[in-house]
Amino acid sequence: MMFISSILPLNESSYGIWREKLEIALALCDNDLALTSPCPTEPKDPVRAENETDAAFATREWDHATVRIKYDLDRAKWDSSNGKCLMVIKSSIEDPIRGAIPECTTVTEYLKKVESQFTGSSKAYASTLIKKLVNEKYTRGGIREDILKMSNTASKLKPIDMGLKDEFLVHLIFASLSKEYETFVVNYNLQPDKWDIEMLIATCV
Repeated sequence: MMFISSILPLNESSYGIWREKLEIALALCDNDLALTSPCPTEPKDPVRAENETDAAFATREWDHATVRIKYDLDRAKWDSSNGKCLMVIKSSIEDPIRGAIPECTTVTEYLKKVESQFTGSSKAYASTLIKKLVNEKYTRGGIREDILKMSNTASKLKPIDMGLKDEFLVHLIFASLSKEYETFVVNYNLQPDKWDIEMLIATCV
């Protein structure tokens, strides 16, 4: 319940962080089976073949019984997960938004309907973040704080499946630096090693 209560309610501007928190909470509750695995396929009952002996058909029926028992157990677990996931998801969506989402039998189908409601706003949000990163300029304050600010902005792209690689983010940060760092940037470009954000901060500082 602690994990579930940590999910921020879904509103018009929180889809990315809501989806991330939702998936984390369901995974930590060990209740994400219906999200990570497809619904088990029901096995077909064996049909006796022409000229098949009683013994051979009995063997196939016995084998099928074992498969059927496994299916019944797996399906019960999946149905339980699916039902609980749907309840958690619906309870974390604000009423006006939930009322606009059609009913679905599976959690994956329901999440696709939710996602379709926010595709446009997610793209606009991503565009705003990218413009902010591209236009960011070093303010001659604390270099660590400026790098962390850009890193935090970039991290907001991950929940909407538009995360940036560290190497690309490093180059964006270099582009934001003032002329006094020009030699530093040239030296980095001449060496074969690639830095992550932690290495960039340590070296710049």
